[in-house]
Amino acid sequence: MPDRRKFLKHSILSTAIILPFSGKAISLIKSNGASDAYKPLILSTWEHGMPANERAWEVLKESGNVVDAVEEGVKVTELDMDNLSVGLQGLPDREGIPTLDASIMMGDGSCGAVAFVRQVKHPISLARKVMEETPHVLLAGEGARQFAIAQGFPMEKEALSPKAEMMYQEWKKTATYKPIINIENHDTIGMIALGEDGKMAGSCTTSGLAYKMHGRVGDSPIIGAGLYVDDEVGAATATGLGESIIRINGSFLIVELMRQGRTPQEACEEAVRRLISKNKNISDIQAGFLAFNKEGAYGAYSVQPGFNFACHHQKGGNLLDAKSKF
Repeated sequence: MPDRRKFLKHSILSTAIILPFSGKAISLIKSNGASDAYKPLILSTWEHGMPANERAWEVLKESGNVVDAVEEGVKVTELDMDNLSVGLQGLPDREGIPTLDASIMMGDGSCGAVAFVRQVKHPISLARKVMEETPHVLLAGEGARQFAIAQGFPMEKEALSPKAEMMYQEWKKTATYKPIINIENHDTIGMIALGEDGKMAGSCTTSGLAYKMHGRVGDSPIIGAGLYVDDEVGAATATGLGESIIRINGSFLIVELMRQGRTPQEACEEAVRRLISKNKNISDIQAGFLAFNKEGAYGAYSVQPGFNFACHHQKGGNLLDAKSKF
């Protein structure tokens, strides 16, 4: 994936840069940890968040419903055949099977998630059904698939996409399992949205770590790890090596730090420091966090360089580079 290598090579580490469609670079995240504030606001992880944000913004402007916006936004990424880290076209587990995780959350505490799901094109929509139609938060594996069937979700043919098949066959030549995320194998789209009325919601969906053990589940469907939203404070989402994020309950940690008075940027930076302290072999780990508070100020930070995120507000949509620890 030469485009990602090129991006990493040219990452600007000393400041977060906004890249408007005009091509002119403008500094947006300020040195004191505060950012300009916007309401409504939509943030998503990685470059694939740009088209997802555009769709979410359309829905938000039409309906004012932040839950609809974060669901419809990430559905764009779930269908993107060029994306190998989200959706059924994503890279498979060691057995050659694509399995998906997703979660959705509202600022009032309502949430739903699915993990280790097979044959479901839109796991984010299934996660919303868990939230709205069951007394549970998380359904996994065959139980989640059976729930999907009961809810009328079509079961897709279980076959790898052409790109995933090619890469899987190449991986099988050595079958080396070394979970480095960001360069060839960054994962997840996490999206958080703030409505004009102050209501918040978030979504997170992924095909997970490439060539993972069959049955492995990362942070994306774990409420508090990959995603957390609280109307009284703000919202956060995470991307990267899920195990490292789960160990610190990263998204919940960021929201609680903001509750205590930290800015979103300061909270994301503290989460990265905690993650580094709790994980060995940190040189092989990438993780990034994205957050906003109830005023619409936002921040982002990652362990290694290369994490970017999409931002959409009244002034348009932009792609930004996050600062990193290393």
